[in-house]
Amino acid sequence: MARTTGPRYVADMLCAYGLTHVFYVPQMLLETLTALEGRGIRRVMTHGEKAAAYMADGYARARRQPGVCMAQHVGASNLAAGLRDAFIACSPVIALTGGPAPHQRYRHAYQELEDFGQFEQTTKFNAHVDHIRRLPDMLRQAFREATTGAPGPVHLQIGGHHAECIMVEEDLDLLVEPQHLAVPAWRPSADADRVEQAVALLRAAERPVIVAGGGVAWSHAQPEVVALAEALEIPIATSLNARGTVLDTHRLSVGVCGTYSRTCANRTVGEADLVFFIGSHTGSQVTARWQVPAPGTPVIHLDIDPSEIGRNYPVRVGLQGDARTVLDQMLGVARRQPPPDRSAWIAHVHALVAEWRAAVAPQRDSEQIPMRPERVCRELAEHLPADAILVSDTGHSGIWSGTMVDFTRPGQRLIRCAGSLGWALPGAIGVKCALPSRPVVCFAGDGGAYYHLAELETAARYGVKAVFIINNNAALNQEIPHFDRAYGGDPDERGREMWGFSTVNFADVARSLGCLGLRAETPAQVGRALDQALAADRPAVIDVVTDHRAFAPRTWTGQAGPAH
Repeated sequence: MARTTGPRYVADMLCAYGLTHVFYVPQMLLETLTALEGRGIRRVMTHGEKAAAYMADGYARARRQPGVCMAQHVGASNLAAGLRDAFIACSPVIALTGGPAPHQRYRHAYQELEDFGQFEQTTKFNAHVDHIRRLPDMLRQAFREATTGAPGPVHLQIGGHHAECIMVEEDLDLLVEPQHLAVPAWRPSADADRVEQAVALLRAAERPVIVAGGGVAWSHAQPEVVALAEALEIPIATSLNARGTVLDTHRLSVGVCGTYSRTCANRTVGEADLVFFIGSHTGSQVTARWQVPAPGTPVIHLDIDPSEIGRNYPVRVGLQGDARTVLDQMLGVARRQPPPDRSAWIAHVHALVAEWRAAVAPQRDSEQIPMRPERVCRELAEHLPADAILVSDTGHSGIWSGTMVDFTRPGQRLIRCAGSLGWALPGAIGVKCALPSRPVVCFAGDGGAYYHLAELETAARYGVKAVFIINNNAALNQEIPHFDRAYGGDPDERGREMWGFSTVNFADVARSLGCLGLRAETPAQVGRALDQALAADRPAVIDVVTDHRAFAPRTWTGQAGPAH
């Protein structure tokens, strides 16, 4: 044992678990922050607790390792709200906050509010640390919970507004569990008999399809998904979280399925006679509100969390285990025989993809001014470097980036907001902190960018050289059709005050915050600006001016009334 203080012990643990950054708003564990001096961990002070949580989340998703954020007691509620996205995305974020001091309860202590319960719905594990002797086991438990099984966020509330209860000396052991440094902590295999059954079903099907979910990314199982698809001649659709599993140029790729989707992907899944979900919650977004595939479609489901298997679609075969490990098992079985002849099914799928590409070509090739966002995405795809990470907000940003940006080079990947508008800008900062040598491009609308615009100053202050594309249509334009319908038609845009913004040049804003600011008003300017931004020696913002009445197409569900 070594004599130390609680805050110094926290610093030692963060170093021992291999972190490179922590994201925080003062004044939480100040001695921890000072004890990290010169130890290889960058201390990133943000302009708000939600942004700190989003950065830690982006960091965790990019590295597949826990990200850490911290806030004093008064900011804990904001941190809890910021963990919502990490919880939905199964991201291993560890949040450390202060909490009420026992001797001050019920006495109107300054800034005091019991916020512990607010973390119950946004974390996988929520616990108190009220004595310094509990630090060793509770910090280990935090990393254990964050990385085991389906990963997720964790919260430790340490007594005292700034964690004063551990600001004493104690003899403490520094014990680290190496298996919990990254996700997945464990790689369980599936029952061999079930693996045989699953492969037999896939071979026997006439029109099978694979739907790769976020668990594929967490397991780093993308090569195994493609290998199994090739071994059994099965088309691959993905969720947004698994975007980049297969290149869009691959002959078996059909794109993103669900609500934010390509019509060809939904039609492929909708026409399949067997759907193989890999690492997917089978939630409403990836299934277009459980319409694609239709209820009753035969399903095989592979997931590390057994409670997810069969949750929304009863299964013919359930496979519990790590995606990469179980897919390796399946490949061992599948390669015993030549690939089945599925030439008719594959040809039909190719026709669906070609039909979709022809349908969206007028928008992707449009020279319209203000620009169509589909054309912006075409330019983005053509200039996106190999090994680049595209970070996207939710809403239209998720639709455009998920469906209209082709990934054609190895290593390209999408990390997208799981549902909290405004996540992408700070999330991209976290991604770039995690992977500083890789190009990181953020795609967000002006509505999303406004949430945490101040964090551009954070990126500039720390030299985080990400590129931020702001789809500037001076509107929350995804809401416009809803207000149009509420008005019974709105040719004069009477609802503008409820969805419109002032005209702002974000390139000027970016320059004032220490970033490179560029503006693109024509398609040709988009590519040139992106090349310049990627080569810049500081973070860069590209203000892309688009048509505020460019709306995403309705989701194909095969029903009379398609989903939005």
